[in-house]
Amino acid sequence: MKKTFLILSSLLVVVCCWGQTKTSNKHKSAAKNNADVRTIPLTKSEFLVKVANFEANQDEWKYLGDKPAIIDFHASWCGPCKVIAPILEELAAEYGDSIYVYKVDIDKEQEIATAFNIRAIPVLLFVPMEGAPQMAQGAMSKDTIREAIEKVLLKKK
Repeated sequence: MKKTFLILSSLLVVVCCWGQTKTSNKHKSAAKNNADVRTIPLTKSEFLVKVANFEANQDEWKYLGDKPAIIDFHASWCGPCKVIAPILEELAAEYGDSIYVYKVDIDKEQEIATAFNIRAIPVLLFVPMEGAPQMAQGAMSKDTIREAIEKVLLKKK
């Protein structure tokens, strides 16, 4: 019984890892084709200049960017974050210069996570040029993220 359980567990691990390798290779080839358009990691100092200075304007949202953005709050250990990471890379390439796709590692940038009250990840913050940003929590499909880009960021449909 124990041997059967070990064999099945090992087989499950191999199958799961093999599927991730295929997805990872697919993602790498897509990234090579669009090497100049990628997600952009942000530190706190970059966030304060490119997105919003939450230290100076604690009571009011003022987006500092020159085009709409998605901000992905994530962590390296988060499984669902790893699932949406290649989707965000693909969408960054697809939308090119129309939007920014930023990434904030909540373990490295805890002040940003605290400022935005991030308690669970992944969290995507959709930041339009005008109006308040909209937050979505949890792993979302590519189609769902694309729909939010079209409606919230680009104001289409």
